[in-house]
Amino acid sequence: MRSAARALAVTALATLAAPAAAQEFERGPRNTDLAPAFPEQFRAKLVNSGVELAQEIVAGGLEHPWGIEVLPEGGYLVTERAGRMRHIAADGTLSDPIAGVPDVVALRQGGLLDVALAPDFEDSRMIYWSYAKPVDGDKTATAAARGVLAEDYSAITGVELIFEQFPAVPVPAHFGSRIVFDGDGHVFITTGEHFTEEYRQYAQDLDKTFGKVVRLNLDGSVPRDNPFVHQDGAIASIWSYGHRNIQGAYMWNDQLWTIEHGPQGGDELNIPEPGGNYGWPVVSYGQKYSGAPIGTGKASADGFEEPVYFWDPVIAPAGMHPYDGDMFPDWQGDLLISSLTPGGLVRLEIADGRVVAEERLLMDIGRVRDVEIDADGAILILTDRPDGALVRLTPKE
Repeated sequence: MRSAARALAVTALATLAAPAAAQEFERGPRNTDLAPAFPEQFRAKLVNSGVELAQEIVAGGLEHPWGIEVLPEGGYLVTERAGRMRHIAADGTLSDPIAGVPDVVALRQGGLLDVALAPDFEDSRMIYWSYAKPVDGDKTATAAARGVLAEDYSAITGVELIFEQFPAVPVPAHFGSRIVFDGDGHVFITTGEHFTEEYRQYAQDLDKTFGKVVRLNLDGSVPRDNPFVHQDGAIASIWSYGHRNIQGAYMWNDQLWTIEHGPQGGDELNIPEPGGNYGWPVVSYGQKYSGAPIGTGKASADGFEEPVYFWDPVIAPAGMHPYDGDMFPDWQGDLLISSLTPGGLVRLEIADGRVVAEERLLMDIGRVRDVEIDADGAILILTDRPDGALVRLTPKE
């Protein structure tokens, strides 16, 4: 719960804008006419909850912030795409960059990406992060590392590389990447397929980790029960494949949920199953930016898994987090998704694994890169700007 000091500090913080109510929203025309596989897969009922959100800037001056974690002792860890990780105190004090973060390729979509606390963080002080790793001069690869965060948040020590995407390529786009734990000693890392016509085909190749969900033991070793451990030529760390650019992931009710960027149309919400092939770039509910069809021109085919839900036009999804808190009781169990285009926050009502309603919030706030839930139930978002901010959302009183 928020301390008295935190409450006093918040009253001194500037607000981004006047408290915002849920806004009426029109989805607009589709890019394709590809039919959904089932009714709940597309364009769920648009609702307006009428909830008014007060916005409080906890800390500004962040350069394209990307990932956030709430610390059990209070305060937050935040990454900046430029390659900095910072501690933000409960009163909003922004630390100097934390030492020990490896070099990153901070170019286009590359840089320092997600950050996650190890399941035993309170004892081990271990944290994990993903980033665009420089390889062989002009090449990059999505990578993940772990290390021990100092008690005073000044440095990370004992840094270990636990994953490096293969192969490295000279295209600084579509890196993914989120880090998720399952509570059973495994870590999931999501990747992208580096965008270009040449490299996106690798999402279907099991000897490459483009467009994949990867599952590892916490130390980076490969679990013996991974789906492709015994398949000749396959990389044993792969959990699922045929993804485009997964930037959101969460372990929810013992299931891994992911959300990925589609092309022009075709953003997808998935529950990746072990060994599942999610179709990219053979099938898609979207189209190329030129208007040409993707792959076969079909949305689905035998051998490919269907998304739980898709968007057309896109929302350009980034972070995702189910709501679990006391501040928004009517949203309990709903899925919150940060949107880069058109921006804001998307709320999905889920019933029996299907999307039954959708709401658009904060449509005037611009690009939102990540979403988290604070210890007291407030919603935390990161605005993706050169001068971005960590913002707390609470119900207007």
